[in-house]
Amino acid sequence: MNTNKDNPPAIRVVLADDHDLVRSGIKALLGMIKGVEVIAEARDGGELVTLVDSLRPAVVMTDISMPGMDGIAAISQIHARHPEVRLLVLSMYDTVDFVKRAVASGACGYLMKDAPPFELEQALRSVMATGSYFSPAIAQRLLQPSEPTVDDELTHRQVEILRLIAQGKASKEIAYDLGLSPKTVDVHRARIMERLQINDIAGLTRYAVRKGLVKP
Repeated sequence: MNTNKDNPPAIRVVLADDHDLVRSGIKALLGMIKGVEVIAEARDGGELVTLVDSLRPAVVMTDISMPGMDGIAAISQIHARHPEVRLLVLSMYDTVDFVKRAVASGACGYLMKDAPPFELEQALRSVMATGSYFSPAIAQRLLQPSEPTVDDELTHRQVEILRLIAQGKASKEIAYDLGLSPKTVDVHRARIMERLQINDIAGLTRYAVRKGLVKP
């Protein structure tokens, strides 16, 4: 006779990545792990937050750079609403800046997309058992000195505006998206340039890419 101990409940996972092929590959790998079930998939942060609100998974595995609401913003919202959900980042970015921003927002683990498949299971088991997992390469980087994060240098609103600037949007479009006036957006842009000591849009875009606000 089977007992609950013999057959523990499956680890319910929601997976988020804006690349369908990447997401399908990760889902296939997760499907090979005993006791793990991918219950839903999201293509962006907004969709991810909605799915977590309705499904209450045990674990969220999410990319950082996604269109619309990015992974960092989604992690922050999910952590605030559902602190019991384990939030594991699966990213191609390994800079200290990315990792610290993710952790500050509520992530409990960070795994590289080029990690060997066995590490995916190791990360899942670890966040469920101990509450955290950082791949060896990431743990090593966290011990190194780092430059200020984008959140150290800019306000939350400025980060939002910088991301949209780097996506090629004009002041009027940004104003519409954020419910601001174009003049207010222009003032923020000037302050962003002043704080970062960057004098053109191309420079702002390069900074946003380096900090992971937009994809290259």
